Amino acid sequence: MREKTISPLVYGALSLVFAVLLGRLFYLQVISSETFGQISSQNSVRKIPVDASRGTIYDRNGIPIVENQPQYSVQVIPAEFDKSKIPQIAWLLGVSEQFLHEKLKEAESYSRYAPTRILRDIRLEALLRLEEHLWQLPGIDVVIENKRKYPRKDFRASHVLGYTKFISKQMLEKLPKDIYARDDIIGYAGLEKTYENYLRGQRGYKLMIVNSLGKQVAEYEGGSQHIPAQRGGDLWLTIDASLQAVAESLLTATGKSGSIVALNPQNGEILAITSKPDYDPALLEGSTDAATWTALTKDPKNPLFNRTTQTRYPPGSTFKMISAIAALEEKIITPSTVFGCSGHFKFGDKVFLCHRGKGHGGLDVTRAIQHSCNSFFYQLVLRVGLDRWAKYSAMFGFGEKTGLDIADEQTPPLPTREYFNKRYGPYKVGWHDGFLVNLGIGQGDIGATPIQMARYVAALANAGTLVQPHLLKAYRDKHTGEIKTPTFESKTLPISKSTFDIVRNGMRLCVSDGTGRAAQIDGIEVAGKTGTAQNPHGDDHAWFIGFAPYHNPTIAVCVLVENAGFGGQVAAPIAGKVMEYYLKHLQPASRANADMAETPR
Repeated sequence: MREKTISPLVYGALSLVFAVLLGRLFYLQVISSETFGQISSQNSVRKIPVDASRGTIYDRNGIPIVENQPQYSVQVIPAEFDKSKIPQIAWLLGVSEQFLHEKLKEAESYSRYAPTRILRDIRLEALLRLEEHLWQLPGIDVVIENKRKYPRKDFRASHVLGYTKFISKQMLEKLPKDIYARDDIIGYAGLEKTYENYLRGQRGYKLMIVNSLGKQVAEYEGGSQHIPAQRGGDLWLTIDASLQAVAESLLTATGKSGSIVALNPQNGEILAITSKPDYDPALLEGSTDAATWTALTKDPKNPLFNRTTQTRYPPGSTFKMISAIAALEEKIITPSTVFGCSGHFKFGDKVFLCHRGKGHGGLDVTRAIQHSCNSFFYQLVLRVGLDRWAKYSAMFGFGEKTGLDIADEQTPPLPTREYFNKRYGPYKVGWHDGFLVNLGIGQGDIGATPIQMARYVAALANAGTLVQPHLLKAYRDKHTGEIKTPTFESKTLPISKSTFDIVRNGMRLCVSDGTGRAAQIDGIEVAGKTGTAQNPHGDDHAWFIGFAPYHNPTIAVCVLVENAGFGGQVAAPIAGKVMEYYLKHLQPASRANADMAETPR
């Protein structure tokens, strides 16, 4: 058979094709290796962080009071960004070029290769403009973040809830690097700070294929390798949202600064807690502009100051029960011991007044509490003595923190012999028993915070158990989803029931037919004590502490109104309204929902 031969033309054509292919390969691999190597490296897989949502905060009945809402933010990767694009981006975002230069410099100082936020919570119109031009802006991207939302408009509870902040480079240096990263959100004040570990979620990651411009073009392996973000745990608080709103409105209506604390005296659960003036927590959420921060810090009313946990005003006559308990327990007096009151009590060369100098006549300890007789307690505390007075004051938690789960609690010092010696010098040289006379009626060197006073009146209400005031009722474990209930401390005071019966009866009479009549509730027996704290810088401060119902107390209240005058005229009616609202409108619902935290939501 005759064999066919291949034409030389075919060989020539094939040789030409191979030569072209080899030339193109040489061009790509040798001549343009650097250029296309860069493009190839940029068409790669990138690990994109995914922010985790913080947990929701609910009131005791499951009503949300802090939630999350999305916000759009702009981030930059400095190594991929073309600085010549700054004027264009400034126009798109409606910011100055100088602002962007500063943000870029800050981002570069952190990392040239890590994404850093340069503008947060951008307006919708700016977002739409930027989205149209993103393809022209390598290194720039838009991300969705979460910020806190406060759905209740009838109260703020800002000193309680606190706020979150974005982590700065300086803050990051002090935080564990395996947990936090630049631009993460962290609880910065209040419960957001205390329960950061519960509320904070676990960051996730997306594995994305990006093109030569750094833009995401597809999910790596269809998204099968993504690491999902883990949402933070939820909190259920002890406060009742409706009672919180009532307390804040009552205090705001006075036009004065002050505090209200209402708690369950049986277990220390705080039902309402407020400090006025306060602030809108949304103003401090995430990032705060300089003008807003300056306005808050320069405000003469000091809205950032938490009066519930940081004041140190003398408690006035609300403190008289300490001297009474000490005297009864130490057998210094009996329930029938009577001291006379002429309206004037002379000690040394100083005259102390009582009842505007009119006097009460002869009184036993019960009636002395009922009518708030200063002369009785002047005489009583001198018999008790400083050391025993300080001993019983310490029993009720004065001179120490209450353990409230807010980090800003401060503790006024308890006047003891050591305290006076250190501050004024030795006894009878730097100080004398005249100092003790003032302590007997809650004046002088004794100071207390409203949260300490609330704990004190709770112990009087339950007749001898010092509870730990707290705001957390339950939380959802972010790892297991299980609803858990924390435990809080309490301790039994070494004080007899008979002593508590005498003192509590005096407080009952104080409201029924004494200085605390304005705290009365129709159909419910209330016990309490008024107080007026002397103020050398202006009008006196008004105090009231009380509880109800008398025989089975379920609410105890402390009210402080600054520069308001007499406690019986200003603080007592507020306390009465808070207790009445709770007992007549909320308590059945609160009891029905007491176990709400056991049911996952």
